[in-house]
Amino acid sequence: MDVDKRIQSLRDRLTYISDIFADREDESVRLLTAKFGELLERHASRPGGATREELIRMEDLFDFSERKLDTTLTPMDRVRIVRHPQRICLKDILENVYDNYTEIGGRGEYNIDPSMLIARAVFSRRVGEKVINQMVMVIGQEKGHGESFRNGGSVKPWGNAKALHYMKVAETENIPVHTFVFTPGAYPVEDWPGAAQQIARNLYELAALRVPVISVFSEGGSGGAEAVGLADRRIMLSHGYYSVISPEGAAAIEGGLKLGVRATPELIEKCARQLCITATDNLNNGYIDRVLQEPPLGARPYHYDFFRELRRELVQATNETVSGVKPMKLFRAMAVRDSKSDDAESIFMRWTLSPTSLKRLVEARQRKYRAMSRHARMDGTGIVSRAVAAAKGSIWATHSFVRYDLLGRQKKRLDAMFEELGAEAHLVRRKLLMPLKKGVDRILPGNSMEQVRAGEEVKERLTRLSCPEDGACITGSEWAWISPRSQEDRTISCPNVRTHHCPDLWVPDLFGDFAGVCPSCGHHFPMEYRWYLENVFDYKMSKEFNQQLESVNPLGYEKFDLKLDKAKEKTGLKSACITFETAIEDVAATVAVLCAPFRGGSVGAAEGEKFIRAAERAGRKRQPFIAYVHGTAGIRIQEGVNGVIQMPRCTIAVRRYIDAGGLYLVLYDTNSYAGPVASFLGCSPYQFAVQSSNIGFAGPGVIVETTGMPVSPDYHRAYHALQRGHIHGIWDRREVKKNLHQSLLTMGGRNLYYR
Repeated sequence: MDVDKRIQSLRDRLTYISDIFADREDESVRLLTAKFGELLERHASRPGGATREELIRMEDLFDFSERKLDTTLTPMDRVRIVRHPQRICLKDILENVYDNYTEIGGRGEYNIDPSMLIARAVFSRRVGEKVINQMVMVIGQEKGHGESFRNGGSVKPWGNAKALHYMKVAETENIPVHTFVFTPGAYPVEDWPGAAQQIARNLYELAALRVPVISVFSEGGSGGAEAVGLADRRIMLSHGYYSVISPEGAAAIEGGLKLGVRATPELIEKCARQLCITATDNLNNGYIDRVLQEPPLGARPYHYDFFRELRRELVQATNETVSGVKPMKLFRAMAVRDSKSDDAESIFMRWTLSPTSLKRLVEARQRKYRAMSRHARMDGTGIVSRAVAAAKGSIWATHSFVRYDLLGRQKKRLDAMFEELGAEAHLVRRKLLMPLKKGVDRILPGNSMEQVRAGEEVKERLTRLSCPEDGACITGSEWAWISPRSQEDRTISCPNVRTHHCPDLWVPDLFGDFAGVCPSCGHHFPMEYRWYLENVFDYKMSKEFNQQLESVNPLGYEKFDLKLDKAKEKTGLKSACITFETAIEDVAATVAVLCAPFRGGSVGAAEGEKFIRAAERAGRKRQPFIAYVHGTAGIRIQEGVNGVIQMPRCTIAVRRYIDAGGLYLVLYDTNSYAGPVASFLGCSPYQFAVQSSNIGFAGPGVIVETTGMPVSPDYHRAYHALQRGHIHGIWDRREVKKNLHQSLLTMGGRNLYYR
């Protein structure tokens, strides 16, 4: 019986090796296949089967071949390793790394989501004669070993919502969170709470979660990974990958393939290599803190030594995180810093932190992400200009502190006190003088009639319509900037002509006076971002900053330099993001614009840095911060993880700004998809859309390809996003400026300094 088990184990190992190297011929794989076939023949022909010595020799041959093959692995081989059903899963880790655990989270598809696993786990540690149980919250994607109901670790929105719920539970109980990233990407559906919006909520909360967070990466697919991957320490398994997109997805985009057409293996291998997705690549770029070495060809459930190493690594990382923020740096803190993973468990440290230490923990986490991706952008700002900008920033911060914090708070207290006294005085006057006033009105009835007429005039003024009876509320005959399309002498038909019977539209009127809006049905034709810059944000009178931040090709992606140069020449921009200060009516504001004509408005390291600096500037100057999204195709895939890391970086900047009391508004237009919507845009408490917008996590083609579900043409339209609760209002293009001003006067947090 033992012989049969060992032969079955070898058969599984051979299947595993064949699956990993299926696309290429290899001498070691052929040798293993031949030798194992001979062993099976001898086992079947002999009465007693294969001998113990033959099995040992065959197992040694497998060990040797796996070590040899491990040195030849390509990035795409590693992708196949982490996707294989024999790869370790989160259940294996819970069984072999932690001393005890209980899975939690409810039952049913819409409660538990089988691809997201939550467990309350325990590390049992012996300190002297005493055994101490240290609690942690374990959260991660569960792929299982080929179980179809796990959906391959592709988490649905309610699965990420469940993860966020238990992160907050861990925060309440002051216990560390260990997250495990085993996902090819999030499940792209917009059903409530919505894939993009829920990832954005997770990132927003993780940015300031007041407990230590340790993350282990095996397969990190873009936004799905970021939903649980923002952490104080990030450990990556040596055979894992972390990428902005799957190699197959990148190949489909690079090859311009239509829906259902498969990319060639050569193109997929090339994209996997160019994306720099391996553990070594991510360590060199600074996006992970440590690489945990796996057994040859990756960890599988029977690699018990690997589980011991993973346990030590988790304990070490948690100890380091905790000791780094504790106020007293005792010998244990020095021992943790200098220790290796081998003796990590011999050092006991309480993982419960004080409020002051938790505050330092969050600040250290935010500083860590702020420092990332510096190598992935070009900043042409001179040394003198940088020094001047830094000095100005200090002056703005000091001025704001004195005006709004030091003096402003005292003024608010005095204003509140005088308001209370005034209200008391008004009531006293009313009670004492009202009887006397009534007597005078009886003697002098003329005064009473005049007051009645005055009251009626006030009432009529308050209740009448805002627009005059002889004119339209929406006017647009004198726009500051007119679309060049208004020069075309022709007519076009409105897309709603069959349902609304709209007459043909003369193009000069449509893109001139009508601002691209059909006067019959209100359909919004797409409009250039310059129209909004000039007619909404008064760009000519604004002050642009950080123009010298420029998008580059940090990975040396083939032919991408030429594409960037073409985009820069065509648009006159150095990146897809424009940041400037302006005034909406009488309210000063900081604005960040994502421009669709520049590489689809995709976000890379330069765009992320410009957005972060804009948020920081708005915070220093105590101004509202507006993000206008003319369009974004998501994260720039040619920058790899340099692009996807902007999701947590920008979200942290937004979280810091909002926590300081700032007002952050987002306005979507045209097509807004993927990473930005799933992070620093989707986390805004005030999100609006122009009627011409489409909003979602993934485009219709990606949804069909990924889920196999049909998608209606209007699936991402703004009114569907409003129905799902993903945005808070839909605006007519001609009323954007008026609505923005109204929003600035009525929305926001506790520090609306400009009111």
